[in-house]
Amino acid sequence: MSEKTATEPAAAARGRRPGGWRGLVLRLHFYAGVLVGPFVLVAALTGVLYAVTPQLESWLYSDELTATSTAEPLPLAEQVRAAQAAVPGGDLHAVRPAPERGDTTRVLFADDALGSSEWRTVFVDPGTGEVTGDLTTYGTSGVLPLRMTLDQLHRNLLLGEPGRLYSELAASWLWVVALGGLVLWVTRRRATRPNRTPRARTLARHGTLGAWLLVGALFLSATGLTWSTYAGANVADLRAALSWSTPSLETGTAEHAGHGAPPGDTGGGGDPAAAVDRVLAVARSAGIDAGRVELEPPAEPGGTWSVTEIDRGWPTQVDAVAVDAGTGGVVDEVRFADYPLAAKLARWGIDAHMGVLFGWPNQVLLAALGLGLATLVVLGYRLWWQRRPTRATGLAFGPAIPRGQWRRVPPAALACGAVVVALVGWFAPLLGLSLVAFLLVDLALGRRAARRARG
Repeated sequence: MSEKTATEPAAAARGRRPGGWRGLVLRLHFYAGVLVGPFVLVAALTGVLYAVTPQLESWLYSDELTATSTAEPLPLAEQVRAAQAAVPGGDLHAVRPAPERGDTTRVLFADDALGSSEWRTVFVDPGTGEVTGDLTTYGTSGVLPLRMTLDQLHRNLLLGEPGRLYSELAASWLWVVALGGLVLWVTRRRATRPNRTPRARTLARHGTLGAWLLVGALFLSATGLTWSTYAGANVADLRAALSWSTPSLETGTAEHAGHGAPPGDTGGGGDPAAAVDRVLAVARSAGIDAGRVELEPPAEPGGTWSVTEIDRGWPTQVDAVAVDAGTGGVVDEVRFADYPLAAKLARWGIDAHMGVLFGWPNQVLLAALGLGLATLVVLGYRLWWQRRPTRATGLAFGPAIPRGQWRRVPPAALACGAVVVALVGWFAPLLGLSLVAFLLVDLALGRRAARRARG
């Protein structure tokens, strides 16, 4: 064998080794994909289930949601009293009048046995005052038990507050993996010729699909972090510091608002139900015109009612007013038109993440995005499996990207990158801590390999 022939494979191998930033990005993308991929896969699939079940929920709970009477609606006060009779001594939390004919009115009660943002909800036929059901609902969107379970599965795997770490970890790394994949896809397309091996075809599909899903992945990551425990707190602090927070409705006592309502008066002689019709009429005259609204009685004696638009299907119907039931005056108001731009974007982003913005088209897009992300994860693991040694049998995977890729990056660029990583890790703590954990594990594995080589 000639010297030229012997050195050709080594030269070809050196030519294929990633250099500079690409090698470092490739190593990070590989480790993040392998270790965080399962979290992204679970989040994507549970998100798809949540997005596609509203219609199933409407069918499953049709008895509670559907009003069979064709008579003119009773006064809202009578509907509330019918619900109160079904929950003796219940603590009235809010009232959601039937948005249109054929729907039932929801009367929400606080219950110490339920979790945060969960309410015992009694459904009332507006035409007859008959109670059609009694279920637990969750959040402003008022999801019913099926979607409530899927929501908690997506959020925390039904493990409570500790389980939220999984979804925050997925959201924290999703944008990193997505942008890293874009860099690798672009540089590979420029640097290589088409290759028709099975692994090359898988790699091409993985990269192309990732490029198509990039914007959606970044969107899910950003909106998911706003709900997270640690990064979400930093997002809230940043928005507050920049005056980007959503304006809050002032619902102090009527006396403090200058109306002089007697303490304990709710506009109904101490009976909140007696005031709901008047409060709703005042709110309607003040421009609260959405079909879906929520009336919340005063939180303390002498306080004001809040009436809020809750139709998340339209991006502007979130206005709210505070009503003094005793005098019929509007004490305060918050209009969506007056929101800071960042608050508007946050509202739209959250609603789109939940699949409720503009109805079923949002559901279809979310489902497609979730299935696409799940496919990306599966293709990524397939790529790893296809890199296994040629003679490997059974469940064998390919080797990791070689260590030491950071040495190929110019020192000044590496230092700047380290500063950026430190800042991002501080803002998204789970990202920073998990990255440190990756580095420590990698260092330990490297030392073990070195000791074996010396032995």
